[in-house]
Amino acid sequence: MSNLANRKATLYLLVAAILFTIPARAVIVRGTVTNPLGAPVANARVQLIQGRQVAAFSVSGPDGAFEIRSTSTGRFVLLTSAATFTPSIGSSFYGARTVVVTRNVVMDYTTVTAPLATTATGISTSVQQLSTPITVTHESAFATDFGISDALRPTPGVEIVQTGQTGGPVSLYVRGGSPDANKVLIDNIPAEDIGGRFDFSAISTTALTGIELNRGPNSALYGTGAEASAVALSTQRGEALRPVLNYTGDAGNFHTYRNEATLSGAFPKLDYLAAFSRFNTSNALARDEYHATNSIANLGYSILSNTQARFTLRNTDADTGLPGPHDIYGLSSSAKQSDQDLYSGFTIENQFDGNWHNLASYGISRKREQVQQFTPVGDPVVSLQPDGLFTISYYGDPVTLRGANGYAAAGQAAILAPTFDNVSNRDGLYYQSNYTFPHRIGVLFSFDYEYERGRLLAPDAPSNLQDRIIKRTNYLYTLQFQGDIKHRVFYSVGGGIEQNDLYGLAGTPRLGLAYAPVLPGHRIFRGTRLRANIATGVQEPDLTADLTSLYLRLAETGNQPAIAAYRVAPITAERSRTYDFGIDQNIVRQKLILKAGYFHNQFNHQLETVDANGLQQYFGIPENIATQLPAASLNSLAYRTQGLELELQYQPFAHLFLSGGYTYLASLVEQSFAADAQAAANGNPTTNPNLPGIAIGALSPLVGSRPFRRPPDTAFFAADYTVTRFSVAFKGALASRSDDSTFQLGSDLQHGNTLLLPNRNLDFGYAKLDLRGLFAVTNRFTAFTQLDNLLSQQHIGPIGYPGLPFTIRAGLKIRLGGN
Repeated sequence: MSNLANRKATLYLLVAAILFTIPARAVIVRGTVTNPLGAPVANARVQLIQGRQVAAFSVSGPDGAFEIRSTSTGRFVLLTSAATFTPSIGSSFYGARTVVVTRNVVMDYTTVTAPLATTATGISTSVQQLSTPITVTHESAFATDFGISDALRPTPGVEIVQTGQTGGPVSLYVRGGSPDANKVLIDNIPAEDIGGRFDFSAISTTALTGIELNRGPNSALYGTGAEASAVALSTQRGEALRPVLNYTGDAGNFHTYRNEATLSGAFPKLDYLAAFSRFNTSNALARDEYHATNSIANLGYSILSNTQARFTLRNTDADTGLPGPHDIYGLSSSAKQSDQDLYSGFTIENQFDGNWHNLASYGISRKREQVQQFTPVGDPVVSLQPDGLFTISYYGDPVTLRGANGYAAAGQAAILAPTFDNVSNRDGLYYQSNYTFPHRIGVLFSFDYEYERGRLLAPDAPSNLQDRIIKRTNYLYTLQFQGDIKHRVFYSVGGGIEQNDLYGLAGTPRLGLAYAPVLPGHRIFRGTRLRANIATGVQEPDLTADLTSLYLRLAETGNQPAIAAYRVAPITAERSRTYDFGIDQNIVRQKLILKAGYFHNQFNHQLETVDANGLQQYFGIPENIATQLPAASLNSLAYRTQGLELELQYQPFAHLFLSGGYTYLASLVEQSFAADAQAAANGNPTTNPNLPGIAIGALSPLVGSRPFRRPPDTAFFAADYTVTRFSVAFKGALASRSDDSTFQLGSDLQHGNTLLLPNRNLDFGYAKLDLRGLFAVTNRFTAFTQLDNLLSQQHIGPIGYPGLPFTIRAGLKIRLGGN
C-alpha cells in the first residue's frame, strides 16, 4: 500500500508541475537594440508580428535589452522603432513555446547607409564598425535588370569590362587588381574557376536578394582567391505565410525577351523558394544570339528555434555566339560557347544562448565551358608549310582600325578559331564558430576544406595539355578577434594559414581599425568615422599556368639537371598587399554623407608567359634547352596600384535619393619578363612598321606602363525618385581612356604587325547612361520599362568589341497570393 501511495503522490506532483508550467509555455524573444556603432538604444518599441497581428511587444531598457513573451507559435517578424532612427524590419523566424530565440536589432539613422555586412569579418556587423570599405547593393537596385553587371558599376574603385555584347564575358577589376583576383561567393559557396576566373555575365538577378562587395584583399578569411576583393551574392528566402507567385515578363529590341517565375512561402518551420527564368536576345551583331536559363531553389527548416538547416541551389545553362573582335575582323566569326554552372550547398546553423554561433556547410560547384567552331568565315589563304603540306587560314575583311589615342591601322586580320572544353569542379566543407565574450569581444575560428578538380581539353593545344586533369586539396584555418572600446574604437585582427596543394603553406594576416571621434547626430557635421586597414591576399594559379610552368616544361623535356642547376622552382601563389585609409563624414543631418579613401596595393609574383629569349636572358638557361621549350608560365610580373576614392550620398527629402562617386587610379607595371617587355628592354621592341619608333606591348603591358583595361578615371552617379505608386531611376557610369592592345601580333596577311596599335589610351572613354521606371497599376500589377545606353555608345568595351547600342525593354511584374 505504501508503494501505491507513493506512486499516487508522484503522479499528483507530476500533474501539478505540468499545470503550473502551462502559463510559462511561451515563445521568448530576447535581444539587444543598438545603433550602428553598437551603443544601446533605450526606449525602442519592439513588436513581435505574426501575419497581420501584433502578438506581443516590449520596450528596450537603458542597456538596449528587451524580452518579449507570447503564447503563440509559428513564424514571426520583429518590427522595431525608435525616435531619430529608421524603423527596422527583421527577417522571419520560427518560434515555439518554451524556447528562447535570440534576435539582436541594429537601428540606422537614415536609409543612406547600409546597416549590416558579413564579407569583412564573417560575422554580421554594422558597416559603421568595419574598417574595410564595403558596398551593399539591395535587390531594389536591379529590380528591372536581368544581369548584375550594371548593379556593380556604381561602386568606388570598380571597373566593369564586358568583352562583347549581352552574354560576352564580364570581368571585374577592383582597385586595379586582376579580374582573376576576386573571391566570389554564391550563398557562401566559392564560385570562381580554379585559379580565380569568374564571368559575371552568367549571373542572373532572378531571386537574388543583394550584392555585397568588399574592396580589398581578405585571404585571412577566405584563403586563395581573395587577392583584390570578395563578392557575396545571396538568394532570397520565402517569407510570406501563404504561397506567393511572382512573375516577370518583358520584351525589347534586338528580339529580346525574358520570362521569370518565383514561387515562395513559409510554414511554421519551413520556408521555401523555387524560381525559373529564361532570357533570349539576338544582340546587334550577326551570329551573336544569346540565351540563358536559370533554376534556383532555397529551402530552410527550423530544427529548433535557434537551429536551422538550409539547402540552396543555383543552376545556369547558357549559350552565346562568338562573333569575336568584330571591328578588327570586319565580320562575325561563326562559333558558339556553352556554359553549365551549378552551385549548391547544405548548411546547418545554430545560435546558442545569444553569444555562441556555429555554422557548418558543405558546398559544391560544377562548371563547364565549351567552345565550338562552325563553318569558317572570311577570305581563305593557302600557305605552303616547311614540311611540304598546305594549310588554309582565314582572314577578315579589310578594315581601318582607329584607337582612342588617334592612331590608326589598316589591314586584314587572321581569324582565330579556338576550340576547347574546360571543366572546373569544387567540393568544400566549411565550419565556423564565433563567440562574443563580455565587453563585446568577439572571437572567430573557421576551418575550410576544398577539393578541386579541373580539366582542360583543347585539340589545338600542345600534346602535354591534352585532356589533363588537375586535382588539388586545400586546407584553410582562420582565427580572428574583433570588438570595440566604448563604442568609439573598433578593431579587427586576424589571419589565415592555408595549406594549398600547389604552392604549399601561406599565411595571410589582416588588421583593421575604425574610430568615431564625433558621434552621429542630426546637426551639421555631427558624425565622423576614420578607418584604416592593412590586409594581404593570395591567389592560386589557374590550370593553364599550372600545365605550362617552367618547372613542368623542363621536367617533361627531360631536363631534370637544368631544374637543379638553375634553381627552377614550381610556380607559386600570386600575392597582394594593400593598405587603405578613409573617412566618412556626415555633413547635413545624416542626409548628406561624404566618404573618401586612399588605397595603395602591391601585386607581386603575378603570372605571365616568358618565351625562349626571356628564359636565356633572365634565367641563364642555355639556348639549346630554352629553344626546346614552348613559352613557359612564371611568377615574374609585379605591378602596383594606388588611388583616391570619393563617394557622396544625399537624401534631400524622403522621396529622392542622390549618389555619386569618383575614383582616380594610378597603376604601374614594375617588373615583367614577358616577350614584349624583354624585347623593349633589349632595345628591340615590338613595333608596327607603319608606326616606327613606338614600342608596343602586343600581348602584355610594358614595364613603366599601365596594366591593360584599368582606366585612370572612373565615376558614377544615380538619382532615384520614389512615391507610392511610381519610381524612376537615372544612372550613369563613366570612364576615361585606358591602355590596351589589339593583340594582333603577326596576324596580318604578311604575318606581320601592321594591325598593332600603341597601348597608351587605346580603349575609348565612355559615358553609359541608363533610365528605368516602374508604375504600380495595382497592388499586384506593376508595369516597368528600362532604357540602357541612352547615348548609344558602342565603345564601352575593349577595342574591337562593339558594345550594345541603345536598348529598350518593357514588361509587367505580377504577384499572386501571399499575405
